[in-house]
Amino acid sequence: MTQNAEKVIDHFELFRGENYQQMLAEKRQQFENPHDAKRVQEICDWTRSEDYKEKNFAREALTINPAKACQPLGAVFAAVGFEGTIPFVHGSQGCVAYYRSHLSRHFKEPTSCVSSSMTEDAAVFGGLNNMIDGLANTYAMYKPKMIAVSTTCMAEVIGDDLNAFIKTAKEKGSVPNEFDVPFAHTPAFVGSHVTGYDNAMKGILEHFWDGRAGLEPKTERQPTDRINIIGGFDGYTVGNTRELRRILDLMGIGYTILGDASSVFDTPTDGTFRMYDGGTPLKEVADAVHSKATVSMQEFCTEKTLAFIGAHGQAVQAFNHPIGVGATDEVLMALSRLSGRDIPDELALERGRLVDAIADSAAHIHGKKFALYGDPDLTLGLTAFLLELGAEPVHILSTNGGHHWEQKVRALLDGSPFGSEGKVYAGRDLWHMRSLLFTEPVDFLIGNTYGKFLERDSGTPLIRIGFPIFDRHHHHRYPVWGYQGGLNVLVKILDKIFDTMDANTNQPSINDYSYDIIR
Repeated sequence: MTQNAEKVIDHFELFRGENYQQMLAEKRQQFENPHDAKRVQEICDWTRSEDYKEKNFAREALTINPAKACQPLGAVFAAVGFEGTIPFVHGSQGCVAYYRSHLSRHFKEPTSCVSSSMTEDAAVFGGLNNMIDGLANTYAMYKPKMIAVSTTCMAEVIGDDLNAFIKTAKEKGSVPNEFDVPFAHTPAFVGSHVTGYDNAMKGILEHFWDGRAGLEPKTERQPTDRINIIGGFDGYTVGNTRELRRILDLMGIGYTILGDASSVFDTPTDGTFRMYDGGTPLKEVADAVHSKATVSMQEFCTEKTLAFIGAHGQAVQAFNHPIGVGATDEVLMALSRLSGRDIPDELALERGRLVDAIADSAAHIHGKKFALYGDPDLTLGLTAFLLELGAEPVHILSTNGGHHWEQKVRALLDGSPFGSEGKVYAGRDLWHMRSLLFTEPVDFLIGNTYGKFLERDSGTPLIRIGFPIFDRHHHHRYPVWGYQGGLNVLVKILDKIFDTMDANTNQPSINDYSYDIIR
């Protein structure tokens, strides 16, 4: 089978052709030093055993397929949520290519980000010249309203001082002295993308609230009735942010969403390229210091940021990726308390519809066992919702989850009869999850695209919720927060349950006794 211009064959079919199969077999024989197939299978079977799991969980110096990304990715995500802002990563071009592609592959939108293009000489002598030239080029070529600077491993290992470098670059005329260049140190070898988001968000607020990097006096707070909302690092940012806006508008609350990337990752196609679409206006960022309170939808994405905001006199409150009835109730009651506004009847009706939908489907979800992995806030939100549905979360894993996260998940499990079998795994990776799926199997797995390899290996059906989702399109446009978001997650779970049920009952005269039209 070969290509021809009359009928172009995609790679799925092309590489099954006899000539390609022969070529691959010859390369395998020549370069891969193939082992005896029987022995390979024996080793593969052993990796699915209790004995291997014990050895797997004993490892300390090796991480295999962690369910997290690095700090600068989170910093880039935070930066694009502000008006006219381009993220500037002080490091190598290769690192920045990863951040851009990671976000673009998930959202199916271009992600603008520049690099100081550090190479070997900068690693030895420091990256000051790269900063001077990089800021000048970025300002001249892309004409942003703000440049938000973060760092990669290289800049952090050699100890580059962003504050000093930016000041020097301004003295050299790279950008005007009054131009906004907030910064955050985001070493990629510690923390994760949620840490980087937190550091970048705090750095931007520090810049505006504490006197624009020393150029102006610190803003004196004059409290208003407005409420700030921070979404956190959120792969469903388009749907969730718009759902939050709808809820806040229904309640009549004056608000500012800090880091609103919903338009950047959902730009229309009309012949105009919008490098800077939407984003929180910079004046609103500066004025947000006067707000009555700040509410974070993801606690673990905003730990440092909320501490900084609280120190400025605001009330702060954090949630954990609120999905479902109870979690949405808590958010709405908090917003009502902070704003003095009543919860409107329209939202009460939406609540009732979600409760009705859960009741309609309870028989199909009750007792189903789930494994899930992802960011700390996401796994907390999903665990709470699964317990609400009568499902049983058995394995809850977060590579970037710590002791505090573990305690919160444990408290959720201990507070429900459906959590009795639940086990919590902080700091573990997807190779640990593989062992769990073979030795303590469950009915379904919830996580991002990388779980498809676990699905293929263990046969555990994957429900795609989280970041990144590369192999499905447009999930980020649908909310998972609020009552409507809970309904979306419920439907997603039920669809996978019914698809799996149909796949297991579709062989005529063998297992088709319940291949029903009605579920």
